[in-house]
Parts: sequence; structure tokens; C-alpha cells
Amino acid sequence: IEVKDHISQLRKLHPKAVHVCTAFRLGSDKKFYRSTDDGEPAHSAGPPILGQIEAFDLTNILIAVVRYYGGINLGVGGLIKAYRSATQNALQLANIIEKEEMLRLSLICDYASLSSALRFVKSHGNLISQTLENTCVLVFEVPLSNLEEIEKSGWDIIT
Repeated sequence: IEVKDHISQLRKLHPKAVHVCTAFRLGSDKKFYRSTDDGEPAHSAGPPILGQIEAFDLTNILIAVVRYYGGINLGVGGLIKAYRSATQNALQLANIIEKEEMLRLSLICDYASLSSALRFVKSHGNLISQTLENTCVLVFEVPLSNLEEIEKSGWDIIT
């Protein structure tokens, strides 16, 4: 829904634009993606934009190229080159933020082990919340790449 909202906002910001061609890829597995030519000849706009997203190996990204018609017909080859180049230039200038995927876990321990459990959680991730009773539950986030190490720790951890 957020993708549709962003594209809708672009159309409102550029009411005289002839085309708003887009591509996006979402998720750490990079399997959810779409592109649209928005009225341009088939496969001349969206796929070249998506191709650059793939070439830069990005995810959780939406790219929109807003095009105003300037009176010159570019042809399919020219459109492909223009959309690919616009996207490539934008990505080369962009500040790309790399974030590791985080996983939320719960560590369960008795109250007597709480001090050690807190040290373990704080050394491996970010404490989100804690329930302190006879049985304590520490909810924390860790980088997905640390999961195997955490599972081998011997603590009672649930995902």
C-alpha cells in the first residue's frame, strides 16, 4: 500500500507528466518485485528500472522515473536506454543505507539467572522488553546472521 501511496503522490506533484514509470523490490529474500511501463511501449521503462535495482543488488526500494514528453520520439531502444541511465545515475548518486535484517527473540529464564541472561542479551542484541516474575521473559532483537550462535548458547530461546 505504501508503494501505491508514493506513486500517487508523485502523480499529484507532477500532474503534467506523461508517464510515471516505476519498479520496486521488497523483502530480504528479494522475491517481491514489480515494474510498470505506465503507458510506454511494453518492457521499455519498468524492466530497465528494475534491472538497475537488481544490478545494484538492492531491496526495500521503490524507484519512479517521471517523464515529461519533449516532442521527440525516442523509440523503444532510446526509451530503454533513457530509463536505465536515469535509474543508474540516481543510484550512483544515492546514499544507500545497508541494514542487516533483525530477528525478534524471547529468552526465558528463572529469576535467579536473570543477571546472566541480561548480560547475554545485551552482548548479542538489543533488549526490547522484559517481564520479571518467577519466570522471566526477555524480548530482544538480534541480527539474523547471529541466530545460529544464539541457538547454540544453551539459553531457552523462542522465535
